Amino acid sequence: MLHEILLSLSGHPSPLLTADHSSPTSVLSPPEKALLSSVKHLSDLHSKLLFYTASLASTHLSTICQAVATAIRTTHLAQFQQKVLEVEDGILRKDAGSVGAYNIVPLTAIVGQFTGWTRRMEWFLELAEFMMRGSGGDVKGCSGAMVIDRLCDAMQTGYTDIEEAALSLVKVAETAWLKQVSAWILYGRLPSFGREDFFVQTAEDDIDEYLSKPELLPAFVSSSTAASLLFIGRSLNHIRVKGISTATSPELGLLSSHLKQLSSLTFPVNSSNFSRVIGSIRLSLSQTTLQKLLPLHRVVEILFLLREYFLLGRGEFAISLITEADEKIRSRWRRSNNLAYDKREGIGDVVIKEGEVSAILTRTWAAMGSLQGQHEDTDEDEQLELARELVQLVILKGNPSTTKGNLSQSLAPPISTTPFENLLLSVPVALTLRIPSPLDIFLAPSEVQTYSRINAYLLSIHRAHIRVTDIWKITSLRRDHPAPPGPPYGSSTIGRKRVHTLRARAKERSEAMRSVWATSSAAVFFLGETEAYLQGEVVEGTWIGFKNWLSGDSVSRPATSKVQDDDRDIWLEAAKEYTQTQTGISHTHDPQTLADAHRKYLAALSSNLLLTTPSFTDPLYHLLQQIDHLVALVYRVHTIWQSLDLEADEGVVDAFSDFRKEEKDVKEQLVVIAGRVKEAIEELVKSLRDVDQDKEGWANGFEELVLGHDGAYVPTKVGRVDRLLMKLDFGGWFDVRKRPGDEILADYEDDEL
Repeated sequence: MLHEILLSLSGHPSPLLTADHSSPTSVLSPPEKALLSSVKHLSDLHSKLLFYTASLASTHLSTICQAVATAIRTTHLAQFQQKVLEVEDGILRKDAGSVGAYNIVPLTAIVGQFTGWTRRMEWFLELAEFMMRGSGGDVKGCSGAMVIDRLCDAMQTGYTDIEEAALSLVKVAETAWLKQVSAWILYGRLPSFGREDFFVQTAEDDIDEYLSKPELLPAFVSSSTAASLLFIGRSLNHIRVKGISTATSPELGLLSSHLKQLSSLTFPVNSSNFSRVIGSIRLSLSQTTLQKLLPLHRVVEILFLLREYFLLGRGEFAISLITEADEKIRSRWRRSNNLAYDKREGIGDVVIKEGEVSAILTRTWAAMGSLQGQHEDTDEDEQLELARELVQLVILKGNPSTTKGNLSQSLAPPISTTPFENLLLSVPVALTLRIPSPLDIFLAPSEVQTYSRINAYLLSIHRAHIRVTDIWKITSLRRDHPAPPGPPYGSSTIGRKRVHTLRARAKERSEAMRSVWATSSAAVFFLGETEAYLQGEVVEGTWIGFKNWLSGDSVSRPATSKVQDDDRDIWLEAAKEYTQTQTGISHTHDPQTLADAHRKYLAALSSNLLLTTPSFTDPLYHLLQQIDHLVALVYRVHTIWQSLDLEADEGVVDAFSDFRKEEKDVKEQLVVIAGRVKEAIEELVKSLRDVDQDKEGWANGFEELVLGHDGAYVPTKVGRVDRLLMKLDFGGWFDVRKRPGDEILADYEDDEL
């Protein structure tokens, strides 16, 4: 019987424990049954643990879970097996602790020696079952970070034996995790095995871009530390993959120093100590390698380029691009002679090829060059040449709203999927930037994608404003009062009738266009104020705050006296003077601080521009579509009236066209589309009021830049929408209590139009 008990505790099946002892004819007494029941429970725990740990160690996707399972099997279960052997040895040696008088071995003495193992084995089984949820290819199951957090929590249960066991497994789990982290922050390499469980992942649509997944990070890793880990590894990976000269790569002494700092960590890993070590490694790498590889003036140069060309800082570029795009569309329609374009809503079926899109940007650069020749600004010439080299206009493949995602690290709500890219041409196009090496250490493709979305958003508003303003250039359509012909024809009866006919025709057309001009005036006012708010307050205010942080103007520094001693670093001073001369920036930041600040700046810009608010962007897109339709109809009705005038006055008849019917159809559509434009504007104002209520507590107007801890960048709070609402309400056209009708239009006289 003792032999069967010891074998079952070792994990072997025993008929003594599997047999049914519940029958009244059983030879075992109730106390013996209770003791055998506890032995059977411990034996089952051991058997399940042996099976589970073997399966986890060989099939689990996480190397951390594999390491923990292996530690349970080779350390703790081995200790239990050793305990079984010690008990057996004591019996064979007739130890007094196990063998009583007359060589009797009490069953209670045997079971009592294993009482301390039951709770531990039950806890091991719970941990093994917890990890089993991640095996079998279930990526949504248990991760290494989850195991580490569970083990750290188990150290606080209050049971000494559980705490000791959890501490030993925490050391194993965190050691395995630190090995993966070491490969990433020392060499820029992702783990070869268990990569799905590592917190750094490659982007789905761009294998050169890396993202951090917070759900795969242990609890002791803060968000700022995670950002540093991502930046360090990404920078080293860039240096290694791009094959940059070893003169700029980490030296052996620096690598040894970083490894020594990681080795100084104690288990369980403390959050503050880990953050301090990673911060030290990041600073060391930045000061020795990255600042040589990526000087500050290169970063500032690309930031100024993005501000000028993507955020419409240079208005002539936006106007030239819009002009060339509209000219391409008009030329295509003239060649196809498809007049249905003027009657459609939204985007038509004109197909623009990639070569034509590239040609549009080429002609835009030519127009910019002709304008640039009128000035003698060397810096602008250099920036234009850099933009000509890096900026591209491309056709977006697939759904533009899902291309490369949004801002990395989820610093802001996702950008709205409203397709503003569709408005410039008949195909979705976007302005993008080819990121040269080594600027891709600082600037991620997802951030360029965000700039492209912002550019399409701002450019579409500017384009609509230009198009609706241009219809005022059709003077004959806006103001036509025929003068009497000269004598002697003008003084005759036929001449006077002719003048009356022309004036009656002009009056009829003017009355037909009254609602159109009123609606167009309202649209111009709305677009002008909205564009001034977005460009003049939001974009400019956010950029000024970011630029001040870059230059250190927001940092209050005491006046420094001139150094009199001779031991100052003249080379460092010369480098600072050169940087300030080239960029106007005298305050230096390490590359990761710059990258983090830039992401915050971009996230704040997207949010303040209301680009993350679909309740505003969707009706705005609808308004811009209706404005395009309205402008097209205005040009079409002007063409029809010119043809009717030729037919009535000069006798020029087009046998293939029925201009009277077309005039009737277009005038009916003008009334419908004008009403839609009014409704769209009212809906937008209502949306702005809702946004203003959601953003209560924002400070009015611009604020001075507020510094975070250690001079961290904090975006300036600008662009509160109540400032825009006050201007819109002042116009009186957008009062939702009024129906867009005659009382508004009655205020407009011909001389005012």
